[in-house]
Amino acid sequence: MKKSQVTNLLLAILVTSSLVSLLFCWLYIHTALRLREIQRSMVNPQAYRTTFIALVKDVMDYSDKDPTINPILEAAGFKAPRTSILAPANKPAGK
Repeated sequence: MKKSQVTNLLLAILVTSSLVSLLFCWLYIHTALRLREIQRSMVNPQAYRTTFIALVKDVMDYSDKDPTINPILEAAGFKAPRTSILAPANKPAGK
């Protein structure tokens, strides 16, 4: 029995298609694992940021009850410095 050239061509296309499919599968798995790794590494900074914001809010609420903490908050930049209105300086009496 004689093999046809069409059979060889179809076999070559099948092998090539299988190899390309394996390559795409490997790329997909590799990318999915990398994405999962990046997402896990992003959880810690977001958790710290959320905790820090909650702490700042609690301290700001506490500063309403106890204003002695205000200089610390002003130095850290969390609260605007109080501007005190100075009384006008005494002028010397005119003659």
